[in-house]
Amino acid sequence: MAFMSRFSRSRSSSRSPSRKDSERSSPILTVSELERLLYTGKTACNHADEVWPRLYIGDQDIASDRRELAKLGITHILNCAQTKWRGGAEYYAGMNITYHGIEAHDSPTFDMSVNFYPASEFIHKALTSGGKVLVHCTVGVSRSATLVLAYLMIRQNLTLVEAIKTVKDHRGVIPNRGFLRQLNGLDSILRESRKTSP
Repeated sequence: MAFMSRFSRSRSSSRSPSRKDSERSSPILTVSELERLLYTGKTACNHADEVWPRLYIGDQDIASDRRELAKLGITHILNCAQTKWRGGAEYYAGMNITYHGIEAHDSPTFDMSVNFYPASEFIHKALTSGGKVLVHCTVGVSRSATLVLAYLMIRQNLTLVEAIKTVKDHRGVIPNRGFLRQLNGLDSILRESRKTSP
């Protein structure tokens, strides 16, 4: 409950009354400026941190701890570090967990942007059905954070800066430079589409 009230406060204070005001107060930053922003605020991480109501970013340890997942009430898992050598959906058999895996590499040259919309849809469907979502990779700071930031931008209409500040209130994350460039591109596209929509 404390999280919800703290979260509501941070949302209302970070959002301006109108989108145009918010656009002015939240400029598009360079990758270096985004990195500086990411190094401020919370730097520590637990195995899983709730960064938005019922949306967690976590690491491989929490993803493989069936008891802890049950305790948290996780109903959906988005694995951003899927490999053919590590268990996928079959690992969660009998747990009533909906699983989606993405083979993504934590490399600045990897095109993560192709996963922005499919991952956002998976998270959105889970949350609107009342589920709890764990988005994880190996350490839970780059790949998983990138897709959660994209979700907050696409489905919650936050700018990239607002999304970073929201996540950083709850977990230390640092997407690699290539992912930051791709998120910046998404931010520009979304801003343009908001300008043209009534």
